[in-house]
Amino acid sequence: MNQEALRIRTKRFAVSIIKLSQGFKNTPEINIPRNQLLRAGTSVGANYRAACRARSQREFFSKLSIVIEEADECLYWMEILAEAELVSKNLMEKEYNERTS
Repeated sequence: MNQEALRIRTKRFAVSIIKLSQGFKNTPEINIPRNQLLRAGTSVGANYRAACRARSQREFFSKLSIVIEEADECLYWMEILAEAELVSKNLMEKEYNERTS
């Protein structure tokens, strides 16, 4: 997959996370995991764009590791939301599969 395709894919993932979170119930116990998922999900694309502007291969890999960490954090928050039965795993299936593919 080329750089431009990944830029589009990571941006699409961010938009998908935003739309997903809009469908969550508005309860106190869901606010923290929802906000954390939003933060991590939207930073995947932003950090990938930063990696594409790296001045060296070393800097690129360093910034890319942040992208991977944020994507993994998304997975964590989706698992928390599902296991705490705050959100159905089926509701997050598209985003979950994007993260793990």
